[in-house]
Amino acid sequence: MDKHEPQFTNFKIHSQYSICEGAVKIDELADYCKEKKIKAIGLCDSLNLCGALEFSEKISKVGTQPIIGTNINFKQNDILGKLPLFAKTKKGYRNLTKLSSISYLDSDGTTDPFCEIQNLYDNHEDLIVLSGGIHNFFGNLFKLNKLSLIKKIILNFEKIFKDNFYIEIQRHNEKDEKIFEDFMLKLSFELKIPLICSREVFYIKKEMAEAHDALICVGEKSFVDDKNRIKYNYNHNISSNDEIIEVFKDIPEALENNYNFPKRFSFKPKKIKPKLPSLIIKNNTTVEDELLSQAKEGLRKRLKNFVLIKKKISDHKKIENLYNDRLNHEINIINSMNYPSYFLIVSDYIKWAKKNSIPVGPGRGSGAGSLVAYCLDITDLDPIEFNLIFERFLNPDRISMPDFDIDFCEEQRDKVFEYLKKKYGKGVAHIITFGKFKARMALRDIGRVLGLPYGYVDRICKMIPFDPSRPLTLQESINREPRFQDEIKQNKKVEKLIELSLKLEGLNRNMATHAAGVVIAGDELSDQIPLYIDHSSKLPLPSTQYDMYSSENAGLVKFDLLGLKTLTVIDKTIKMINKNKNSLDISKINLNEQKVFELLSTGETTGLFQLESTGMREAIKQMKPNKFDDIIALVALYRPGPMSNIPIYNDCKNGIKNPEYIHPSLKSILEPTYGIIIYQEQVMQIAQTLAGFSAGEADILRRAMGKKKRAELERQKERFVNGAVKNGIKKDLANYIFTKIEPFAEYGFNKSHAAAYALIAYQTAFLKTYYKEEFIASTMSTEMTNTSKLREFVDELKRLKVTVIRPNINKCFADFKTINGEILYGLGAIKNVGSEAISNLIIERENNGKYTSIDDFIKRANPKDINKLQLEGLVKSGAFDDLNENRGILIDSIPKIIQLNKVFYDEKKTKQSNLFEDSCTVTQSVFNLKNEKIWEKKRILNEEFKSLGFYISDHPLNSYINILNQHNVISFKKFISNNNNEGLVSGTLMSIQEKKSSKGTPFAIAKFSDKFGEFELFIFSEILVKNREILKEGESFVLTLFKDTNNIQRRINVKKIISIEQLINHKYKKVLIEIDENSDLEEFKKLLDTKGETEINLILNKKDKKYKFKLENLRKFDLKLFNEVKSKEYVKKIVF
Repeated sequence: MDKHEPQFTNFKIHSQYSICEGAVKIDELADYCKEKKIKAIGLCDSLNLCGALEFSEKISKVGTQPIIGTNINFKQNDILGKLPLFAKTKKGYRNLTKLSSISYLDSDGTTDPFCEIQNLYDNHEDLIVLSGGIHNFFGNLFKLNKLSLIKKIILNFEKIFKDNFYIEIQRHNEKDEKIFEDFMLKLSFELKIPLICSREVFYIKKEMAEAHDALICVGEKSFVDDKNRIKYNYNHNISSNDEIIEVFKDIPEALENNYNFPKRFSFKPKKIKPKLPSLIIKNNTTVEDELLSQAKEGLRKRLKNFVLIKKKISDHKKIENLYNDRLNHEINIINSMNYPSYFLIVSDYIKWAKKNSIPVGPGRGSGAGSLVAYCLDITDLDPIEFNLIFERFLNPDRISMPDFDIDFCEEQRDKVFEYLKKKYGKGVAHIITFGKFKARMALRDIGRVLGLPYGYVDRICKMIPFDPSRPLTLQESINREPRFQDEIKQNKKVEKLIELSLKLEGLNRNMATHAAGVVIAGDELSDQIPLYIDHSSKLPLPSTQYDMYSSENAGLVKFDLLGLKTLTVIDKTIKMINKNKNSLDISKINLNEQKVFELLSTGETTGLFQLESTGMREAIKQMKPNKFDDIIALVALYRPGPMSNIPIYNDCKNGIKNPEYIHPSLKSILEPTYGIIIYQEQVMQIAQTLAGFSAGEADILRRAMGKKKRAELERQKERFVNGAVKNGIKKDLANYIFTKIEPFAEYGFNKSHAAAYALIAYQTAFLKTYYKEEFIASTMSTEMTNTSKLREFVDELKRLKVTVIRPNINKCFADFKTINGEILYGLGAIKNVGSEAISNLIIERENNGKYTSIDDFIKRANPKDINKLQLEGLVKSGAFDDLNENRGILIDSIPKIIQLNKVFYDEKKTKQSNLFEDSCTVTQSVFNLKNEKIWEKKRILNEEFKSLGFYISDHPLNSYINILNQHNVISFKKFISNNNNEGLVSGTLMSIQEKKSSKGTPFAIAKFSDKFGEFELFIFSEILVKNREILKEGESFVLTLFKDTNNIQRRINVKKIISIEQLINHKYKKVLIEIDENSDLEEFKKLLDTKGETEINLILNKKDKKYKFKLENLRKFDLKLFNEVKSKEYVKKIVF
């Protein structure tokens, strides 16, 4: 295209931030603009400005002028519709931002966000407004025949906006579009309002049209075949210049205004430097003076309460000087980088949280290396004691500014947000996030709009491995999973499902809130950036419309307030301990308790923060930690890459190997970690010691090694070698040392973070060592909805020989509690049993005594606290067994129980006489006692599994002990400990997770249980594919296992799987039964009377002789009969 030729301006681009409407990814649009040499292009997302800054940055970068606009809903006379608005100047963008924010902040969430039309009049300066198309504000009025109102509003617009208002003409060949256009053209001519032509662009290329149609259905919750839904023509792509000019050639004025539209804009949002909020300090002191004052006072308290009490009195002065020097050094750097207000803000809300008994973590990330942070109560880890470096957090050479990530008790974090709202008012907000169409979600959504059955789509979705650590795209899953091709061949609709899903995968699907991240501006945020509110989240703060990346680029400083469940566990545990026993201050526990290290060395670390994975247990057993530094090292080492150094660390620690220190001068740095470079701080110390780097320069070296940028690395290497030579080290040796430390630096861990998290890990280990019942009860109370974790803890309690009181409406509470060394099961953990409702039932019990019968329960329960699903959960778990142990009859009677409960409650409220007084009891009315149907053991356990997620009263395998013994099936525990390489093991499947190997072959991680506990097995491709259909949770199996002796860790492999039902129903060809002379032959004959397919052979022992018989006809012989025959005293042996 000739650069002087007029170019049509597509200023109505709907990016993927137009949720479930736009399908344009900004990166792809930037590439398109670059390829087609587009002069100007405009963003006009529906209902938000989420993509404005990203669009501006990326479009500008390719030489195209960005135009920023949005569609905002406006309301007039209860009629709602979108108007396109564009920002001409910085002031216009501020007004646009304000209007977008108002639309969310002033709405109640029951409708789409909107503004009143008066809001537009009040904030109109430097905005261009267009009339929009048939689906917009004036189009909606037109469809309702509000023609006079349209004219009235347009006259107002002309008066207020003057030449900043256009009547917009769009030609997509859609329903009612032509008659609407004729009406608007007539108005334009009559009122002399300029025309402008445009196209709503929802996707770049026309091939996306069908997928976009499905996307609209997802947003509208409709079906593709629904004739009454919103349907766009396939003309919403970016057309060529010639095509568009042909469409609008009959209205040259509209085309001319379109060509000139970009000339009306002199503003675009730009990336700006971070700007910290200004703080109001008392007594008119500066923030620098305030920081110094608070830090000095904090240091005085830390020295007195924590540091000096561990040291000799003769060393106190020297230590005080050391700490004061470090403090002054840090203060100078903080002030030089204009960071004091950041420290003061963080310190303020942490101090408030601690003052209000909200648990706060000891630190997180490199910020734990700051003494100032320690003195301001931001962290609880002494950086000098643990040899942590401040410059790893902040130094003058750092490009991006760091931040403090603070952990709070998960259950009480919202109180901190409330405090921030109270303190900073409209100057604080959360950060928005966007849910994406990931592989499974895309298939589910598109499957629904295509009308495919849910179960069918669910089965296809499950072909995609669920692995959050290594998620596969849909295309990767299709390439690796042959079942996809089979489905495509069998069903054309699946081919369409996959085709559309592939096109939509990766687009934004919904808005959400990053609950941990907040930005604090000091001034009113909606004047600076657009805001959004998520009414479903119940969070006290609004959110930015910009995501985290754009919020930071807009100059906002992010503060992370993270929720850490472990802090909640520790808090609950301490409250339980302090209620029952002496008081415990977790911040003052001894970090060298040998009993704690003994517990850790066993590898029995269930429930311990950071230390409970299978691999970590093995590593900690081999390590045999005996000091706190070992835990810090383990937290740092247990990651891909450095994990290979764990055996070296362990061998050196346990005296099997001698440490290697690369160079004698590095011994003091590497001695604590046995010659291994584990921490990034060690790399920095090496650069300082050998090459004379400053701490800031050492941090640059550390980052260069981590990022592996060759050019920068070469510069740093030259600087390192030259510095080392100056310090008397030969050049060849300096080069050698650099090449030795470089690989370690690539995956070296932040020691500040490792030390902080090791402290939390140690605290949990301490609590488990000395207060195991309280600790495990508290942990289970924080995992109420996580049945796999609850199952693991019940298993752990068995190992620890701690009794668990089964669910019981008269003994247990909503949470898990410990009484007299026993743990009461938390009723709130039963599926479908709401914590609030069960708490109310327990309050009634505590206030007015135990429930004496089902009648009593019905009379006393509040109807709002019981429902069908909740009662089913309680009955199936056995919570009502004390009142009526017939679970079957209780389940069948639930509708009547609910009905009668309501009758009693209503009577009680109206103070009428009891419906059943002096006549029959509730029990007689509800239950048909004569026709009781008692559940069999298997049914009881199956229903228990459904309600709890595991078995607590008994184990299914106990019903099959005899038959399993006959087949020499043993427990997993016994198989592991014996010397046989192959054996039969029984187990009930508790959970199974299918994954893909790096080569794309499927495998599964399956958890089985038996009466001794749980065990985990890998099921590889061939066995998995063969047994996939029968591997259902809750089913029991007999597994043929063998030990892979070639593997160093002696891996257990699954050779064969058969269901226990298959074993039971197996038709036996021959059975040999040995009986003694005292046999009841008449009874025995009746037992074996039924014809079947088994040959029965008998051995009768009589007076030291054995008589052999064979029954003439084949007889029936199954598990039930086996158990009956086996139970007879005169039966000595049964052999198959």
